Order: sequence, then C-alpha cells, then structure tokens
Amino acid sequence: MAMSKGFRVHFKNDLQSPFSILLERRGREETVLFESGAIALLSPQETDAVRRQYAPLTSAYCCLGVLELRLDDATTISYLTLVTGCVSAGRVGDSEFFRVTATAFVSLRNRGDDEERIDDVRRHLDSGSFYFSWSAASGEPARDLGLRAQRVAAATETDERFFWNCALHAPLARYGVAAGDWLARLMCGGVEVRTIYVGHRRAKACVISRLSCERAGTRFNVRGADDDGHVANFVETEQAVFVDDAVASYVQTRGSVPLFWEQPGVQVGSHRIRMSRGHEMHAPAFDRHLSDTRDLYGDQVIVNLLGSKEGERVLSQAFQSHHRASQHWGAIPHVAYDYHAMIKGGNKDNLKVLRGKLQKQLDSFGFFHEQGDDVRQQQSGVIRTNCLDCLDRTNNVQTYLAMLVLPRQLAALGLATPSIVSRCEDVFRAMWAENGNHVSRIYAGTGALDGKTKLKDGARSVTRTIQNNFLDSGKQEAIDILLVGVATRGAARDRARALLPARLLPRAPPALLRDACARHLEFTRHVPVRITIGTWNVNGGGTARNIAFRHHSLADWLLDNHLRQQSASLVDVAAATAEDWSKPVDIFAVGFEEIVDLNASNIMSASTENQKSWRDEIQRTICRDRRYVVVASEQLVGVCLFVFARPEHAPHVRDVAATTAKTGLGGATGNKGAVAIRLQFHATSMAFVCAHLAAGQSQVADRNRDYAEIARAIAFPPARTLAGHDYVFWCGDFNYRIDMPIDDVKDCVRRGDFAALTAADQLTTQRDAGNAFAGYREGALSFAPTYKYDLFSDDYDTSDKQRAPAWTDRVLWRRRVHPGEDAAFDADRLLHYGRAELKTSDHRPVVAMIEVEVQRVDAARRERALRDAVRALGPPDATVVVSLDDEDAAEEDAASALDDEFVDGVVERLGAVGDLVLVRFVGATMWATFGEERQALRASELGSITVGGRRAAVSLKTPDWEERVDRELKIGVNAGGGGVEDATVDRETNETRFAYEMGGRDDDDVSVGSSGRETPETLATEKPRRPPPPRRPPPPQRPVAPPVAAPRARARAGVVNIRTPPRPPGSDAAVTVRSPFSPAAGKVAHLPPPLLPLAGMSKPSSTTDLQSWPPEGAVGGTRPGIPRNWSWDAVLDTGQPDEGGCAPGSPGTPPELSFDLGDPGTPPPHPDDFAELGDPGTPPLLSGDFSELGDPGTPPPLPDDFAHLGDPGTPPPLPGDFTQLGDPGTPPPLPENFAEFGDPGTPPLSPPELPGNERFFFPIDSDKSGQRVIATRPPPPIPTRRAPPPPPR
Repeated sequence: MAMSKGFRVHFKNDLQSPFSILLERRGREETVLFESGAIALLSPQETDAVRRQYAPLTSAYCCLGVLELRLDDATTISYLTLVTGCVSAGRVGDSEFFRVTATAFVSLRNRGDDEERIDDVRRHLDSGSFYFSWSAASGEPARDLGLRAQRVAAATETDERFFWNCALHAPLARYGVAAGDWLARLMCGGVEVRTIYVGHRRAKACVISRLSCERAGTRFNVRGADDDGHVANFVETEQAVFVDDAVASYVQTRGSVPLFWEQPGVQVGSHRIRMSRGHEMHAPAFDRHLSDTRDLYGDQVIVNLLGSKEGERVLSQAFQSHHRASQHWGAIPHVAYDYHAMIKGGNKDNLKVLRGKLQKQLDSFGFFHEQGDDVRQQQSGVIRTNCLDCLDRTNNVQTYLAMLVLPRQLAALGLATPSIVSRCEDVFRAMWAENGNHVSRIYAGTGALDGKTKLKDGARSVTRTIQNNFLDSGKQEAIDILLVGVATRGAARDRARALLPARLLPRAPPALLRDACARHLEFTRHVPVRITIGTWNVNGGGTARNIAFRHHSLADWLLDNHLRQQSASLVDVAAATAEDWSKPVDIFAVGFEEIVDLNASNIMSASTENQKSWRDEIQRTICRDRRYVVVASEQLVGVCLFVFARPEHAPHVRDVAATTAKTGLGGATGNKGAVAIRLQFHATSMAFVCAHLAAGQSQVADRNRDYAEIARAIAFPPARTLAGHDYVFWCGDFNYRIDMPIDDVKDCVRRGDFAALTAADQLTTQRDAGNAFAGYREGALSFAPTYKYDLFSDDYDTSDKQRAPAWTDRVLWRRRVHPGEDAAFDADRLLHYGRAELKTSDHRPVVAMIEVEVQRVDAARRERALRDAVRALGPPDATVVVSLDDEDAAEEDAASALDDEFVDGVVERLGAVGDLVLVRFVGATMWATFGEERQALRASELGSITVGGRRAAVSLKTPDWEERVDRELKIGVNAGGGGVEDATVDRETNETRFAYEMGGRDDDDVSVGSSGRETPETLATEKPRRPPPPRRPPPPQRPVAPPVAAPRARARAGVVNIRTPPRPPGSDAAVTVRSPFSPAAGKVAHLPPPLLPLAGMSKPSSTTDLQSWPPEGAVGGTRPGIPRNWSWDAVLDTGQPDEGGCAPGSPGTPPELSFDLGDPGTPPPHPDDFAELGDPGTPPLLSGDFSELGDPGTPPPLPDDFAHLGDPGTPPPLPGDFTQLGDPGTPPPLPENFAEFGDPGTPPLSPPELPGNERFFFPIDSDKSGQRVIATRPPPPIPTRRAPPPPPR
C-alpha cells in the first residue's frame, strides 16, 4: 500500500464560540480536538455529534505535533504542525522513509500574524534535511529512524538525541493522548537507500546519518562543547545491508572537538580560533563527553584530522593535551592525522597510513550482524572522527573506513563474490558522497567540498562564507524554537535551567517550571563564596614586565590590601578573627583600563599581547598561596577583564560567556565602552562588567548615557541580559568627579574628611537620584581619591590642567531578590574596600572583597520538591468527570440523566471553582476541562455536588496522573494513553467521516519502478486553505401555520463550548453602517468581535486606509463586508457624527436596531425587531418580526411578512409587503440594496435586510486623532418602476 494523505484537519470559526481544530486520521475512529488551549481525544459518538460544525481546512501526510512558541512567561502560541509535502527516500521491509519537503502550521488561536512568527521554522523544516518513517503494514509500527540496527534488536526506547520533535509530542501526552498513535518522529540528517540485486535475492543498501539535537546549530554559531559534554555537529552514521531477514550494520561517529572554542568575527578564508575558557576549565566537559560516548557505543578511538596551520594547530594541541591529562588516555587511543598535509594534490593513497594505525580497532570493534532473531555479532566500539567543521575531510575518511568494513559485512550475509563486492562498493561510494552533502547542507548551508573540481569547490566556499557569516542567525533561532519553544531565554527560563534538570525544559509546562523554581529554598542551601574585584587604569603603561613595576608587587593590590590598608577597610580588621581572613578567595575578577594607548591604530585593531602579559602576571601573583585557573578573559581596545577561580570549582562553573559594548563616538568605536563576563556558579548566575566611561568634569550626562547604553547593549548568548543575573558586579574607571573646587578637595583629603567629599561625589548623587547605577551598593569611600596623580609620586596633578582629585575608579554590585526570599536577608556583605599604592599610573588601583551567598542544589531534595510541585499543580489534562450517583442513575435512562437543568447547574457550580473551557458528554458522564491544572484539582476535592436535588460525584479523569507525570519527568517521554478509549462508550458506529473518503488519490501515491528501486516522486504540496465564507441558504417554504418553539435539547455525546472568544486589542473601536431606509424601531446592534482568518487580515490604521478596507474576499466569520459604493467618514468617540451625519435620536434620524446580534439568549425588546442573526433554531418571537436571516427552514410568521432575505428573485406576496415596517408610505427600494453582510461580492438582494439606521460594531484601529471611523452608504436612487402585481391568494 502506497502512502497517501491520511490526515485531515477541520476548523470551526464560529463567531459565538472559540476557534477550534479537529484532527482526523485514516483508520482511526477517534479524532483529536484542539480548542481553548485544551486537547481532547473524542470518541466516535462525540465526533458524530460535532462534525457538522466543522469544515475541511487541509490534509497532510503526517502530523508532527503541537509547537508551543513562548513569547514571554505569560504568552504562548500553539501551532498544529503538519507535513504537507514529502518525497520517498527508500524502503526497508515494510517501513518506508520519507524526506519532508513542505510543512504547514495552523495557529490554534487563529491570528493572522501568527504565521509570520514561525517563517524561519517552516523554512528549516522544508529544507530537505528532516525524515520520518511510515509503515505499509497495517497496525505495525514503522522502523524508528533514530535507532541503529543494533539498538533496534535490543528493543530499546527511542534515542532522544535524534528525536527532533520530542517537544512537539509533549502537549498531546500532557492531555493523555497517545502521541505515538497520532504523531510521527522526526529525524534530522541524511537517508540514502538503494536496491541491489544479487542473483534471485534483493538487498537493500543504506547509509543513514543522524544529527544529534543536543547541541544543534549552524557553523559559526555553535562550536565545540557545552557544559554537559554535548558537541556541535555530532553525527552517527550507519552503513547497513539488509537481505531477506538478515542485516549487517557498521556505525561511525563524528563530532566537534570537545573543548570550549569559537571562531569570532567575520571568517573569510581563515581559521582564526579562540579558546573561550582557560585551559583547566575544559576538563569537566571533555570528561563528560568521552564518558557518555563510551557508555553509548563502547570502546572508542579518536581520529583527529586537524592541520598544523593557523588556529587548527592551537586547537589540535589543546585536544591532545586534554586527552593526555584525562582519565581516558589509556582506554581511548588518539590518532593525529594531518589530512591536508598527507593528502596533498588529492592523493588518497596516503590514507593507507591511517589504515595501519587503525587496523587493530577495525578488527576488534567488528560490526553488528543479525540473522532473523539471532544476533550473530555485536559492534563493540566506534571510530570517532573530527576535523574543524567535521564535514569534508571527515566524510572522506569515514568513506574510506566504511569501504574497508563493507566486504566483511557482505561476507557475513553470504554475498562475498568479487563481482557483488565491486558493485556494492560503487553503490556505497555514491551514497557516502550524497551523505556528505546532506550533513554539510545542515551545518554549513552548502554541499560538501569533494576536492575534485576547483571551480565547484570555490563556488561552494564563497556561498558558505556568505551564508555562515550573515544569514545563519535566522536558522539558529528556528532550531532553538523547534527544540525548546523559544528563540531567546528570559530571566525566568535561565533561572529554571540553573535549578532544574535539563531534560525538563523542552517538555515541562511553564506553570510547572515556575512552581518548581518558586520552591528553590526547599532543595538548595546557601554557601558563602568570597569574590575579590579589582580595577586599575594603567594609563597605557605597557605590560606587567615593564621595568617600572620592578619595585611594585601586584600582591599589595590583590592579596594583601586588606592587611596593609586597615584604615581604609570597611571592616575593622584588627577586631576580626584570624579565621575570617584565612578563608581563601574563591573568584577573582580583575579589570584594566587603557592597557594599550588609545590611538587610532589601537582603536581600529588593538593588540592582544598586553592582555596575555597581564593575564600571566596576575595568575602568577594570585597563585602565591593557592592555585587559581583562568575562567575567561575579554578585551575591547584598552578595556580588559579577567576572571579566575579555584580549580576545585571548575566542575561547578557553567555557561561562561563574554561580550563587549562600545560607547565611543556614539557607539562606533571602542576607546570607551565595557567588557563583560558571565558565569553560573552552582545555581547562582553572576555577571562582571569592567567599564571605561566618558571623561570630563562636567560630562555627567554623557557618563549616565554610557552607563545606560552598556546596561542595555550587553547581552550574552542566547540573549541573556544583565538584569537577569543573580549578582552583577561593576568595576572600572567611571570618570565621575567631585563637584568642589580643587583646593577644597585637596584640603578635605589632607584632613581626611571623606564624608564631605562623598556628599559632592557625582556618582553618589547620580545613583541616589536614580540616573545611573540605581539599586547598586558600594562600600564607604574611606580612602583618598584615586585620580589624578603625577607618575611615581604621591602628589595630585601638578600639570597645567590642574585636574581636581576624584574617585574615578570604583566597584559596585547588586543582588537580585527571588520570590520567596527575604529582601532584608544579608546574602552579601562587604569585607574590604580600599586602594593600593601602585604609582606607575596616574590612577591608583582599587580592590573590593565581597562575600556572597551562592545556592547549591541538593539533587535528592530537588526530586522531592519536583514531585510536590507536580502534585500541587494538578493533572496535566485539567479534566474532571461528573457522574450521577448509582441510585440516581438507576432510576432514569443514562442518555436522559443529564438534562439541561442539571448540566447548567453543574457548569455553574464548577465555574465557581475555575475557568471552564470545554465540556464533553461521554455516555452518562460529563467531562469538564478547566483552563488551569490547579482548578481541576480543586474541583475534584469537592468530591460530590448536589444540583436540583440530585447528587453527582466529581473525580479526576486521570486518577493516576501523578505516576504518569513522574514517569515523564524521569525518562522524558510520556507514553500517553488513558484517553477516551478507556471510557465505556459505544464503538459499533463506523461510518465514513465528514462525507469523504480518507483514501489517497492516484497522484498521491509513491511509485515503485520496475527495477525494484524506489523512484522518489514528489508528493503534492498543499497549503491550508482560508476558511470559506458561509453559503447562502435557499429560500424557505411558507408554512400553513407559524411554527411553535421547541424545547432546547442537548446532545448526549458531544462538545459544549464554554469560553467565549477573547476580545482582541482595540475592540472598543467600531465601524458603523448607516442605511437610508426608514426603520420601524431604532436601536443599536453590536456584532461580537470576529476572529481573524488563517491567512491574516490587516486592519485600517487611519481614515485614509479605510477607502480600501476591508479587502476583497472578506468572508463571513472574519469581518462584515462593506459594499464598494459606500463612503467612509469619521465619528467622535462620544457617538456624535461629523457634519453630514445625524446623531441618534435627532429629528429625521432613523432609529436603530435594539439588541446585540449574535447573542442567542437576549430577547428583542421591541415586537418589530428581527430575529437574531446566526441562530437558526430560534423561532420568531412576535408576529411582526422578520424571518430569521440564514435559517432556510424557519418560515415568516405572517403571510404579509417580507420574503426571505437573501433571495432576490422572490416576488412580494402583497403590494404592501415591500414597505418598511412602521413606515407605510415608503416606496419599495430597488435591488441595489446593500449586499449580504460579510459577502461584498454577493448580488443585490430583495427588500432591505435590516430596517433603519443599522449599526454593526466590530474592532478596528482608531486613527491618530482618537476618532472612530464610520462607513456610510449613499442614499439609493429614486425608483422609476412600479411594484409588481400581487400574486393570487
């Protein structure tokens, strides 16, 4: 059986109920309902009860799940993700593999601009790099593309490393829907399948590459490893041969060098590489990576293809150095093979050298061989190959190694003849070449460079350069949205990532993350950590090896300052115990300004030699008593920042990042600006900023602007801001001065009157005023001003400029208070704040020692807190079941037990508990879904309720929800189930759904060539259609007698909408439609605010835009259409019209309609009102009413009533019938009457649809003057023909 479009999507866009989507799959009687943020599995009976309310929207080959795009902590947009185009990549057994070529996203809230938000995600999914599998055998699961043959034989769970739409499965599993029955698993990589005939047997040759999603990204955005040991571009490639029921499989891996490295700036034909952390800080991630790969694949051997030029040599040496120092050195061989040097001129014969080095591992690792259910051989290890990008060189070497193993695979399958081996080698070489192109397109944007054609390789290199440097940011955001649901991480998400296991972030609901983080005090403890922060403007003083520093030690500044400057310390050191100062400093953050001269040459391209010199000197100094390692360093022209930590803290330091912000010349140059480094220590985030602000005595406003720009511009990937950190430390030359005459300043310094100077300090006054550094703390300024000195002197500036002394060099910090914490809690205290007497610059260095409280997570207590958070949150499906007690249910038929009065009473009682969004009827039970999980939990605590003298039990729909959620938190995948299929419902009905067959068309099939090899045939791509306008009903038949209103009946198996659609922003604006006809009653009719169509519709923003609005094709259910011959003018918000209009109630103004259209429960206040639009089941209320619009089955109550509206060809029954009610003297209008509402293209109708001055309000934007807009129809022409004669009675 060939694959066809087996999924159908239907929509309901009724103005009176929320937007709703119904998903149907061929072969299944149930359907999945998406409405009001809830997901429900409908039984066949429920589907039959509601299917007439839905219209077809689109069809698809498979469904990928629900993409949840989190705009912020409170707003989430959900998209039903569908595959609408695919191409067959080949078949193995009953499983066929398809490459995705087109996808569709249906917004579950039906906003027109929602589709634009995920355009990059759609392009990424449509790029041809994603695959899913489908089983041709009915009822049999398809082969999991994410599992290699050896793991398939072990019957293990799916490998989440290659499960790219795992987060899209989570919403269905959360509501108890078995995601495996409805959704496909998506794998990113490459699939190549060929059919090889060997005599009378047919073999399948496969090369399948699986890209890991654990550290996914593009070439220059994602490099190296992360703190969990995941590496960029990690690919598992399997070479497999299937013959009958036997398989032989060989696996290799590739991945980026597992260190912290990057390629900053624009890379054009160069390999500039920067190690982003200190040497020792790589060890924890390096060890995690090799440990994880050994657990997954067994023994390892590393093949390092990096060269000896430019940055590759530095990276290769670091790789080998860390490997030798790790615990894996003896167990994992490291083979260094300079590919470019060995394969000069394309001479691949030198690969035999590599073969000699790997022959032992090739023999010992073997391959996987299975015959039927008998596993004959296991692969015990893999060869891990890497180059810089893990693309071209890696693919060539992996192809060579695979060809060495292929004859052994064929021999194990009984296909060892030379001719067969030769044919198979040719086929596999071609497939490996295509495999290299697949992997290269994903990571670099182009096919692989094969070295055969210089022109083609050159063109691809240029394309890569442009793509990777300038166009990959959108692709990276799309990958983040697909995997995590967000493109950027806010402060709340960073907090969750610091406190909670990483496995929770993609699939846990935001409410659970917030609740778990709010419980952080239950599973964390505070640990004191000492941080020393220093800053010094060295005035371009060169390197630390300068002869000027011969008699000065940096230890006086960074290590012994609190001992040498007791008088300048905030803490009385003499009174402090020796134990207090014996505690070592945990983190050093040292900032410099003007480490190079601020000349034009250095501003354009500053040297890093001074940075390295100062780093080495500082590390040598602070390691006097105990060892410290470099965490990170960053330089911006003359501003430089270093962060050091004790080596035992390295495993607990994560997410290190550095960035810069320029403020010189309006942000164009870096002579002024800041550098920043952030890190996470245990569960506490810290950011260190070293800044050099604008100089000048009177430039206070410029300094304030520099501070504000730095605070705004600094953003660490991915989009972390300074405000989102637990601690933020600022140091540097801020250049704030003292607003006092120079002589007064010097006099206060001589007298030690620092309090008077502090009162005039610009930074202190600006901070108190909230203009800069608002909320930051600083120690007391109990030391002399640090600027400006004569070099090698204790004298302040004696030059002609005579600059006044000032505290330009400062250290400030801020702590963020989390929910549940006491704001008065002393989580940080200043131990020392002073200056050092190093005289080689015109500034004196400043140092501060601060003790902060860092949160450390207890994993066992965290698991208990997570379970408590889950129990407090409630069941994920937020659904309770209401059922009558057994005694009451036995007295009456189950189908009639839930009458209207009882149901309304239950809805009222449950509505008092929470926000009901969905009510369903299953058998003799009523299922109620709430907007929040906690509300369902509170409702279940009622136990029972009494309505109308009858008692009903209230229980949770999923009693074992705690165990299910607990399983999901542990293994990351909820098996689902527990839906309607577990309830007692009638399953005998098996009629065709929605009046069309689910079978595919002939052109939907994937054909198989006569040669036996699959011929991929592009399947039809279909976009979701815009919801169609409502059809015009046929004219009614006149009854003998007026109809009698029947009592309202509620379906026993069906869905009841509870939540009304929310009013979008701007819904207080209105469009008013005026009619020239004389009315019988004058009131105002308000239409409910409509939902926007799928394709979106822009709203007018001014009166000028209204001339072309609404656009052609506006349909019912979106916005009422306005005929083209109407004019627009403006009406004030008070309701009074401009000139040319008439105010309601003024002489000559026709009265308006009375009741709100679209409100079935509101009776008309006047007898001559017309029946409500859109309520076909409501009979006319009074004899003078109009027949209901859009209800072909409801006859007019009197013979002299109007002909049915919408039937222009119906002659009037009496001569007076065309007259307006209440206005006998008005001649009948002509057929140029206004068109049916919502259908501008409809031909003119018969007598006026609405008598009087009709006003239809629906939301639009007001213009800049604050006025509302109004649409006015011009008066009709005077009739020139006589009324038709009356028909015979």
